[in-house]
Amino acid sequence: MRHITTHDAPATGLRGIADTSWHTHGACHGMDVEDADAVFFPLPRDHEAIAEAKELCGWCPVRSDCLNYALENVLKEGIWGGLTEAERRPWHDGLPQRLDYRRVTAFFQGRNVHLTEAERQVVIDHAYVRGWRPDRLAAGLQISHKHARDLLRQAANKVLDRDRRQGIPRPKQKRQKTAPAAGRPVTTKPGTRQPVSRQAASTSTPASFGKAA
Repeated sequence: MRHITTHDAPATGLRGIADTSWHTHGACHGMDVEDADAVFFPLPRDHEAIAEAKELCGWCPVRSDCLNYALENVLKEGIWGGLTEAERRPWHDGLPQRLDYRRVTAFFQGRNVHLTEAERQVVIDHAYVRGWRPDRLAAGLQISHKHARDLLRQAANKVLDRDRRQGIPRPKQKRQKTAPAAGRPVTTKPGTRQPVSRQAASTSTPASFGKAA
């Protein structure tokens, strides 16, 4: 082989959009279809069936994957992840505001994960900062080239408006070292000895104080 390609992107722990491999690990896997419908899609007042479903979901190893699957695919009927329709309603309502940066990181690692509107906007902004071309963003978000180009243009305008409104920060200038002013004592580090100034001795011959000849 002349070229060997490797996929060294680290695992994110997030399921891809088309990943349904977790189905075989569920506690409900292998149940009869009619029994599963009666347990996980009970009538609102069938408390016995609801309790049985919650008991099965309580020790299911893929309970969180089941709940995320129902939320991301807008499955509002039945019991998913151990939660009934009424218990799951606040999760459905709050899903568009979800902002999980693990999913943003997974997107840039090449993972096809579910993105909310808030996460998608963060992806677009980061793609512009990274210098992505419209065709690359279009392939990642599975949108048209024209739509990706418009999204990158909007991200560029957002950055331009921010710089115009807040100003571009100027680089810090290095402070010039100034010489100590005359007459000001020079501070030295502790433990160092100051040089002692000595008066120079006169080289002239001392005059004789004897009697004049």
